[in-house]
Amino acid sequence: MSDSVTAGPTEWINLPDVSEKLDVSISKVHQMVRDGHLLAVRRDGALRVPADLVANSTVLKHLPGVITLLRDAGYNDEEALRWLYESDAALGGCAAQALCGPQAREVKRRAQALGF
Repeated sequence: MSDSVTAGPTEWINLPDVSEKLDVSISKVHQMVRDGHLLAVRRDGALRVPADLVANSTVLKHLPGVITLLRDAGYNDEEALRWLYESDAALGGCAAQALCGPQAREVKRRAQALGF
């Protein structure tokens, strides 16, 4: 088994900033978190989102599906975050980075396999 190191996101953004970046209301951002379209965890007393999960004024295309698969496998949001940022040489970094490239389907396949 490979050496698994969780680096974590390099930058965090708070929910009001996510609201502004996505051009939606703050209540819509809270709804997106509740519905599993976006992953937010508490950091420094406030809910924050890894900045790289919100790219180009949208949520990464495959993120909601991966969050759903991880939640179905019993992962809470902190555990899902750790899984997304766990170093994986086969993905060339981590699952969160791979979601915005050609390996997004492989990330989804791996998340789906966790439920079995």
